[in-house]
Amino acid sequence: MHESSTAQSSRFDFAEADMLEVDRVVRQRLSSDVALINQIAAYIVGAGGKRIRPRLVLLFAQALGCDRPQRFELAAIVEFIHTATLLHDDVVDESSLRRGRPTANALFGNAASVLVGDFLYSRAFQMMVSVGSMRVLEVLADATNVIAEGEVLQLINMHDPDTSVDDYLRVIRYKTAKLFEASARLGAVIAGAPRPLEESCAEFGRRLGTAFQLVDDLLDYEGDPHQLGKNIGDDLREGKPTLPLLMAIERGSASERNLLRHAIVNGEIERLRDIVTIVRSTGALDATREAARAETRAAQACVADLQAGPAKSALLELCVRSVERSS
Repeated sequence: MHESSTAQSSRFDFAEADMLEVDRVVRQRLSSDVALINQIAAYIVGAGGKRIRPRLVLLFAQALGCDRPQRFELAAIVEFIHTATLLHDDVVDESSLRRGRPTANALFGNAASVLVGDFLYSRAFQMMVSVGSMRVLEVLADATNVIAEGEVLQLINMHDPDTSVDDYLRVIRYKTAKLFEASARLGAVIAGAPRPLEESCAEFGRRLGTAFQLVDDLLDYEGDPHQLGKNIGDDLREGKPTLPLLMAIERGSASERNLLRHAIVNGEIERLRDIVTIVRSTGALDATREAARAETRAAQACVADLQAGPAKSALLELCVRSVERSS
């Protein structure tokens, strides 16, 4: 017999009280004497989002029997780092819409967005110091450095239709999955888990983060813009050779390959309808979704030995939600 939707919801949402505490820490730590910083930071954080990264910190801490209050600080730190990357990404990508609202750079300008992103990064490091753990500093300093490398790698690949799948996956691991990995690892670190267990938690985060980005990339050709909160075809407009496009090039006819390659090189969305048709008809979207499912199956295997309980159940459910979503 299948569980009811209410049971599934309660299984996943049991940590909501903890998430409310994270939100309280976020609001407290956002405070600045500079009004524009408060305005922009509050706008971005108030836009919501799935909050998967801070949730990973809390769920792994819970699964490993840790109830130390520092877990809320760590969860808020990863949310600040994530928010800073969004501010910078939207400037680099010249994005105008995120989560259904105008981006900060569209409202406040590029300079203000970059500088407030810097504020969030530096505030995150102030908070790391307050936790008083060299291991926490090591994990997060490494993560932020790798994320920056991923941004540069993505920039190198822009408008290059000859980008390999391996190069694309490397960008995902650096740019997106690394903070998922760090978040899961921090839950284990704060719980004092032995290093092998810490590594299993980190691999869960890395696999989940990879799957999450794969789904994001396929939704650029499949999703409803009202549900997604962004413009369909944004990745193509920016010249990003994502897996759906790379697989469609590999599987398409000669004329289809030429159209897709030309679109990547020129960031061309005038023929977006034709491009979406090709991506769908070649099975590239289904193949990308299956690649994401494979990552989540590997993630679930990473936590097989964790003690059964609501936190472990929520982690397993998070894998399903992340890969089967439509927004």
